[in-house]
Amino acid sequence: MESKEEFSRTLGPWLLWGLGVGYVISGMYFGWNLGLPVGGTLGLGIATLLIILLYVCFSFSYTELACMIPKAGGAFDYGREALGNAWAYIVGTAQLIEFLFAPPAIAAAIGAYFSLFLPGIDPVWIAIVAYLLFTSLNILGVKFAASFEFGITILAVFELLLFSGLTLPSFSWEKFSSNPLPNGWTGALSSLPFAVWFFLAIEGVANVAEETKDPQKNILIGFGSALATLVVLCGLVFFSSIGVGGWEMIVYPEPGAVASDYPLPLALRKLYGESGWAFHLLITIGLFGLIASFHGIILAGGRASFEFGRANFLPKFFGKIHPKFKTPANALMANTAFGIAALCTGKTSELITLSAFGALLLYFCSMISFFVLRKKQPDRERPFLVPGGKILPSIALVLSAIVLGVCAWQHPILFGVFVLILASGLVWARASIFGK
Repeated sequence: MESKEEFSRTLGPWLLWGLGVGYVISGMYFGWNLGLPVGGTLGLGIATLLIILLYVCFSFSYTELACMIPKAGGAFDYGREALGNAWAYIVGTAQLIEFLFAPPAIAAAIGAYFSLFLPGIDPVWIAIVAYLLFTSLNILGVKFAASFEFGITILAVFELLLFSGLTLPSFSWEKFSSNPLPNGWTGALSSLPFAVWFFLAIEGVANVAEETKDPQKNILIGFGSALATLVVLCGLVFFSSIGVGGWEMIVYPEPGAVASDYPLPLALRKLYGESGWAFHLLITIGLFGLIASFHGIILAGGRASFEFGRANFLPKFFGKIHPKFKTPANALMANTAFGIAALCTGKTSELITLSAFGALLLYFCSMISFFVLRKKQPDRERPFLVPGGKILPSIALVLSAIVLGVCAWQHPILFGVFVLILASGLVWARASIFGK
């Protein structure tokens, strides 16, 4: 039997837009540039166009599911209604992997940005403090957390627009197109997980459905407006940052250095130097973009873990709501403990790839759930129907399978780790899945 723990409904369409953009916007600030050494401008650019098509088709299809089944577990709940507990376990665990491995990667970037101001402090400690601070903020209440998210998301969007305004006048096609495919088309395939990072976690909007006023209407507004905003920002950031001095400049701070977690300040440094006002403004406000995604994915991840606990796929400890704040406090704290442990590995690129594996499997499985529910429950009320019938979900299904297969081929060891994580959960979820 599932727990009867319930949330309070406080979120409207503007706050959902803030969450949708906020979940993702850190992907504009860092992470995507790590795909440039393998794919180059052309390789990563083509990969990004493919991923934009995937997310457009997926988001519309996922919105139909979210409006039909507005529950905190998102894809987990859709899979459970479609094909039962075993399928729900696969989908739900993929979602957890996405939401658990993305925040430590973002936390590492927060530490790297802050270390530019505080060079004497280990960036890892800065990241840990950020984890504890924003987990506490999420525990205090979803409306408070979402309002905070909305504010910093507005600042982060403004800052990206300002960055583009400062850099586009210096755009050079010669520099932008320099060394466009350093590792051939194989390298372009290897850059796919980093293109996913541009949009990863937008589906987290569905995980606050139980806390949304009129979810059948507002989830559609939140998904659609957030995706449109992010596609525009993605294009602006890609062209304006690389066009200043070529892709190598926004990957390596110095020749021979390790890849950077702060590509946008590197682009501004080329134009204004480290003492310029624009450089310091970008670093200062740029932190808001990282914080928006970090804080937002912590929020969504807490709901995903909570739903696993409420359905007895995790210990009941996870499925409890704080009696005063009406938030999944236990799940949030457990996720933070895991995230800090992952952060301490120092493997930002690997964390991004694992998170991308989780997202891509989630997208593929969710589209399977979509078609099964269309067949099993054709007369069920669907407040929103994806336009074009089955065309968009079919494209999302095929593209997610292709991209997942390519990523597994390009990163076999990490994919093996991903599969082991999926399998390990069977130890504690077996009774709930098979009824034993």
